[in-house]
Amino acid sequence: MRRNPRGDWSIHDVAAVCRETGVRCEPPRSGGSHYKVFHANLPQILTVPFKRPIKPVYIRKLVAFIDEANEKL
Repeated sequence: MRRNPRGDWSIHDVAAVCRETGVRCEPPRSGGSHYKVFHANLPQILTVPFKRPIKPVYIRKLVAFIDEANEKL
């Protein structure tokens, strides 16, 4: 994802990366369209749309969020 944020990424790819890095990724509640990505050590919540393909701006934000979460450990 870091090398190719413009790739054809799906929410399943995002969830897999989150699982591997210890970041939580929760599906929307009651018909929403954005997944919530968060970590216990960070105050902010990143929202990622379910729509496919996910835009590169969200992938870049996700990579930065994961990097920040891993620094806090």
